[in-house]
Amino acid sequence: MSEKKVIAVVGATGAQGGGLARAILADASGEFTVRALTRNASSEKARELAEQGAEVVVADIRDADSLAKAFDGAYGAFLVTNFWEHGSPEREKEDAATMARVAKAAGLRHVIWSTLDDTREHIPLDDDRMPTLMGTYKVPHFDAKAEANQLFTDAGVPTTFLETTFFWENLLGPMAPQRDQDGALVLALAMGDSKLAGMAAEDIGKTAYAIFRRGAEFVGRTVSIAGEHLTGAEMAAVLGETLGEPVTYVPVPFDVLRAQEWPGAGESANMFQFYVEVPEFVAVRDLDFVRSLNPALQTFEQWAQAHKDAFPRG
Repeated sequence: MSEKKVIAVVGATGAQGGGLARAILADASGEFTVRALTRNASSEKARELAEQGAEVVVADIRDADSLAKAFDGAYGAFLVTNFWEHGSPEREKEDAATMARVAKAAGLRHVIWSTLDDTREHIPLDDDRMPTLMGTYKVPHFDAKAEANQLFTDAGVPTTFLETTFFWENLLGPMAPQRDQDGALVLALAMGDSKLAGMAAEDIGKTAYAIFRRGAEFVGRTVSIAGEHLTGAEMAAVLGETLGEPVTYVPVPFDVLRAQEWPGAGESANMFQFYVEVPEFVAVRDLDFVRSLNPALQTFEQWAQAHKDAFPRG
């Protein structure tokens, strides 16, 4: 039996990388094995991966030496950054540059870079429909990742650019349905009547695994993914069925969201406005194609049922 190809997974204890790690581990007869990169090998999630058969390696994307050791001998890597950990587009690009440089030096044959669309291609900086943030961005966490794409191309890294989308897991936290003054559940999103391209975070990893299995066919390609395209009202209806009581959708004006005082409110408002005013974001996410890669792709209803007990019910 030939030795399995190693996929180094950045963020293996997180939402996206964890989904990929579990997908590889679940395919015991497959050609790949997992090298799970984490900053804390003693964490509960890291220990779980080790128990399931993953090789757990301590590495930090800001430490090129640790990355070089983690990439050594690997066939490929899944690369992701967590913008919300620091909120800096410049750090985002620095981290991507480090990963690209180390991936090239390690001779990786296939890298998947988890990225997002460049909102400025549709809403230029001088477009006053929404404010420009941090001087050169409309939606910093989108635009910085999109800018970083070129770093992989310039470094000569064989890369698939995996454009992700809104995680339904956001609906388990601050965006979860809330009770109004009458005690009724309300789903408040700044989506108007437009469709939101969303997906289960787990399916990002599963789809990435399918791309690794297809190999060279996807090198140099951009793959835009989602699980389902639904309006706020359609999502509220599904949540109502799932939770066993009515959920009413309330569209939030962009400026109302933008005026809120929590960190990231302005960026979130710009993001939702981009979703609404740029229909191409949904159009390029061909669900039939994504499902051809990942036949187990979850619908919103399937995801909601699986997470039924995780929704806040206060």
